[in-house]
Amino acid sequence: MSILDNKYRVLVVFVGFLCLVSVCSNYAVMNFTFICMKSDLSFVRDDGNLTNPKSLFDYTPNEKKYIMWSVAAGTMLGTFPVNWIFIKFGGRFTFFTAGIISVIATGIIPLAAEKNFISLLVARFFQGLAFAADFAAIGLITVRWAPLTETAIFLGGLTSFTHTSSFFTNAVSGAICESYGWRTAFYFHAIIGLVVFFLWVIVYTDAPQKCKRVSPIELRKIQKNKSEQHLDNKNTYVPYKKLLTSPVVLCIWLNAFAEMSIVVFLHSYAPIYFNRILRFSISQTGFFLALAILFALPLKLVGGVISDKARCFSEKTKMLFFNSVSVGFVGFLICVLSFIPQDLNYFSVVLFSFIFSCLSLNVAGFYKCATLHTRQYAHVVISTIQWMKSVALITGPALVAAVVKTEDSVMQWRIVLCILGGLCLTANFTSICTFTDKPAEWTGTVPEKSQPKIEMNKKPTETA
Repeated sequence: MSILDNKYRVLVVFVGFLCLVSVCSNYAVMNFTFICMKSDLSFVRDDGNLTNPKSLFDYTPNEKKYIMWSVAAGTMLGTFPVNWIFIKFGGRFTFFTAGIISVIATGIIPLAAEKNFISLLVARFFQGLAFAADFAAIGLITVRWAPLTETAIFLGGLTSFTHTSSFFTNAVSGAICESYGWRTAFYFHAIIGLVVFFLWVIVYTDAPQKCKRVSPIELRKIQKNKSEQHLDNKNTYVPYKKLLTSPVVLCIWLNAFAEMSIVVFLHSYAPIYFNRILRFSISQTGFFLALAILFALPLKLVGGVISDKARCFSEKTKMLFFNSVSVGFVGFLICVLSFIPQDLNYFSVVLFSFIFSCLSLNVAGFYKCATLHTRQYAHVVISTIQWMKSVALITGPALVAAVVKTEDSVMQWRIVLCILGGLCLTANFTSICTFTDKPAEWTGTVPEKSQPKIEMNKKPTETA
C-alpha cells in the first residue's frame, strides 16, 4: 500500500507549493543581493570619479524603486490575461510556461545587469509576468482539488510560499553571496525552478475525476457538498460584473491590499532595514530574517487546521478573528516596531518574527472568506489578490522613495511603517461589518441538504 493511497491531493499541493516558492524566490532574490552587489567593482560607473569608483550595481533608492516597479508592472499587466488563460486552458501547461519564463528571466539577470539598466528592468518585468500566475494557480488548485472541509488547510499550505521563499532566499543567498558571489545566487534559483516545474507538469491535472491515481474514496471526499457548477471544470463563464460590485469581494480585496502592502514591505525592505537601521552584518541579516520567517511557517497550517476543524465557533466568527489578527493586529505591531530604539535590535528581530507569525493566519481570514463566498470563482478572486500585491509593489516602493531619502534615517522609516499600519487597521475595521461565510447567490450553490450526491459503485469503508 502506497503512502499516497487516498492522498494524491497532498502530492498535488506539495508540488504546486514548490513551484510557487520557486517563482516568488526568483524575483525576491534581488531584494537580498542589493546589499552585496554594491561592493562588486568588476563593473564600475562611468561618472569620472577615478579615485573612488562606484560599482555599476550600487543602485540608488530611486533606481531600486524602478527595479521593483518593473516586477510590479509585469504582474499587473499579466494578472488578468494569465487568469483568463488559466480558465480557458487549465493550470497544467499554463503554470509550467510561467515557470519557464521565470527561470529564464532569473538566469539572465546577471548578464542584463552588466549590459545596462534597461535590460535589467526588462528581465525583471518578465519575472513579474511569471509571478502573475502564482495566485491564479493557488485558486485553481484549491477549487479543483480541495474538499470544502479542507479549504483553509489547502490555502494555508499553498499561501505559505511567500514566507517559505523569503526563508529559503535569505538563508541561501546570504551564504552564496559571501562565498561564491551574487551572480551564483541567481543561477542557483534558476536551476531549482527548472527542476520543480518539470515535476509540476508530471503530477498536476485539472480533472481529479479523470486522474487514475485518485481513488474513488479520495474523489468522493474532494467532491462532497460541491454543486454541479463547482465540479464543472469545463465551464469558463465568470460573472465579472457580480464580482466587481460585490461589497464582500471588494472588502476582501481591500484587506488583501493592506496586508500585501505589509508583506511587500517586509520582503522588499527588511534586508535593508536590518542592515541599515538595526545594524546587522550581511550574514547576520540573512540569518535573522530567515529565523524570523521560520517561526511563522508552521502557523499557516496550524491556522488552517483550526479554522477548518474547530466547531465551537461559527465560520464567520473564526474568519473575523483570524482576519483581525493577520490584518488589524499586524497594523498595530508595525506601528510599535517603528518606535523601538536601535540599541534594542534583537527585540526588533523578535517582533519581526511575531509579525510574520500573525501574517501567516491570513488564510483563515480574507482568503477563506473569498473561497466560501465565491466558491467556483474563488480562483478569480484570489488571482486578483495577486493583482493587489502588484499594486502594493508599486505603492510600497513609491512610498519608501517619497519618504526615505536617507536609508539610515529612523524617523523616515517610522513614517512609512505608521502609514502602512494605519492602512491595515482601517481595512480590518471594514471587514467586521462585511465578511460572510455564506455562498453568493450567483455561485449557483444549493443548500447542503439538497446537494447532488456522488454515486459510487462501492461504498467506501475508510476515509481519506
